[in-house]
Amino acid sequence: MSPHDPETDAELLMRMQSGDEEAFVSLYRRRQGSIYRFALHMSGSAAVAEDVTQEVFLALIRQECGYDPARGTLAGYLFGIARNLVLRFTERSRSDVALEAEPEDTIGELAIVDDPLLDLTRRESVDALWRAVLALPRRYREVVILCDLEEVDYSEAAMVLRCPIGTVRSRLHRARAHLMEKLQPGMNARPAMRALKPIRCMV
Repeated sequence: MSPHDPETDAELLMRMQSGDEEAFVSLYRRRQGSIYRFALHMSGSAAVAEDVTQEVFLALIRQECGYDPARGTLAGYLFGIARNLVLRFTERSRSDVALEAEPEDTIGELAIVDDPLLDLTRRESVDALWRAVLALPRRYREVVILCDLEEVDYSEAAMVLRCPIGTVRSRLHRARAHLMEKLQPGMNARPAMRALKPIRCMV
């Protein structure tokens, strides 16, 4: 690795485990956005997403951190922790209150464009997509968020979800089909998922 190449997640983790606070900050800045988005889209709640993101990185700095590089990437490991925490939060609530959160509460920070009509149309599309994603059954919602929104490859998604790659592909196909049924005619679900990326990422 040349002096100008960015450090890998694993290298930052090793430095962090040796007490290097700057390594933790670098790793947090690199990965917190995707973890927050995943938790937000899975739960529909900004408060849950914030708590999950915090807990994920607290777990990472604990002595019992169980990350094994031989089993997958650090990003996949973090998504796995986030998934378990989201399930715990939603099970604790024993209701769908979090999933009924109004999308407008979290969409307000999308970039504003110069054309008000275009901006309104874009916001309406994102709003419709947000509602469609939240309406998906959990097993479909998590795979479409991982693979289409966060662009995690199938093998890593399979590790996060603890299922075969074939199951990931099957669920993703069905998830996209469900989205297409709910979205406006002509709206392509897969590229449209990327429109949700700017939604309230933590600084």
